[in-house]
Amino acid sequence: MAPQPPSEVTALVALMLLHDSRRDARLDEAGDLILLEDQDRSRWNHPQIAEALPLVEESLRGGTGVYALQAAISALHCQAARAEETDWAQIVRLYEVLERLQPSPIVTLNRAVAIAMADGPQAAFGLIDRLAPELDSYHLVHATRADLFRRIGALEEATQSYKRALELVTNDSERCFLERRSREVSSNVPDFN
Repeated sequence: MAPQPPSEVTALVALMLLHDSRRDARLDEAGDLILLEDQDRSRWNHPQIAEALPLVEESLRGGTGVYALQAAISALHCQAARAEETDWAQIVRLYEVLERLQPSPIVTLNRAVAIAMADGPQAAFGLIDRLAPELDSYHLVHATRADLFRRIGALEEATQSYKRALELVTNDSERCFLERRSREVSSNVPDFN
């Protein structure tokens, strides 16, 4: 493997610091997953975030490498004092650049999530539907579809997507989260019998 440019090494350090800074807020006391938008941001390691942000800027000055883009995305999440203050439009643009540099269905799925957050769930369905055949065995594509359906009130479709995600998930924390969401959605599906 060729040595990484110094800016990418700096970006990787920043990315690791930013991801680790949110570690204590990712799970509740029972070990259940807490989504980024629901995390208690006071539990984030703010000195660590402050240490990482200049590294992100430095790495971006060195070029737009894969790690620099990922670090910039993570930095935007960490800079938002509240979930609703997240600059989703900028995150979409960063994922577009990342997708050109490192095309992958996972990057595209992440871009679709950002689009849903920036422009509403309906805006992301077409992109996710195009990914579905390639990612059918990936639980997060089904979990994403389920969440988008849940957000627009399409509860039967959400239930089916949660069911498929649960068939595929292997992580216990994610399984518990998906089971809880599935129960919430299923209990609200109208029974017309």
